[in-house]
Amino acid sequence: MEVLAYIASALIGISLGLIGGGGSIMTVPVLVYLFGTNPLLATSYSLFIVGSTSLVGAVNNYYRGFVNIKTALLFGLSSITTVFITRKFIIPHIPSHITYIGNFEVTEGKITMVLFAILMVLAAMAMIRNRNHEDNVDDKDASANSNTIKLLAYGIAIGLATGILGAGGGFLLIPTLVILVGLPMKEAVGTSLLIIALNSLIGFTGDLGRFSIDWWFLTKVTAIAIAGIFVGDYLEDKIDSSQLKKGFGWFVLVMAIYIIIKEILINKK
Repeated sequence: MEVLAYIASALIGISLGLIGGGGSIMTVPVLVYLFGTNPLLATSYSLFIVGSTSLVGAVNNYYRGFVNIKTALLFGLSSITTVFITRKFIIPHIPSHITYIGNFEVTEGKITMVLFAILMVLAAMAMIRNRNHEDNVDDKDASANSNTIKLLAYGIAIGLATGILGAGGGFLLIPTLVILVGLPMKEAVGTSLLIIALNSLIGFTGDLGRFSIDWWFLTKVTAIAIAGIFVGDYLEDKIDSSQLKKGFGWFVLVMAIYIIIKEILINKK
């Protein structure tokens, strides 16, 4: 099982390198179901793993001219603040036991995993549809200045998702950057990696002192994921990324259904 867990860790980075997202949505399930990590701690570990891996990918894309720093900072203004506030002040006040529905105990861990599964379904549908967002850009709205309010609002929404669930939100970020800001797809992917890195790593700082961090374990998993992103970059020009994204979307959908069944129907206590 541990070997499978480390292979899955590499796939997180490979997915980020190949399609600019998707892999981060698998980080929490890998940590919880393959490594046996507590769900809440897994969201914290996920922030560090996803943030570090995305930062390496963002730096790589920056040197290739595919990162729009101004847009990343504008978007990050709201999303980073939201992530930090969520991790520092909201998450610590959520009780481990929420309530009972009949004989079913609703716990913080169960809610975290079910919400994560719902996010995975949304991510899977976005990847399966695999729309060409560049075809939907309206030149009249392709200015960051004319869409500042919408961009800040999307930043808050993605910040909440990242803060609560530890997911990067690349599947939400990329179409937002293409449609609202008018970035070309490659630049949207690179910019999204920088935003994810900033959101995740700053969100992780909100957890410092709250959890007992196994730094050796966290470093190992992160290093494997980072190695994966270089493999993904190498394979990018050799594989049809649109078909890969669609196939990965179906895999994420199956995993989401498995999580819902496991947390609601199997783990009733």
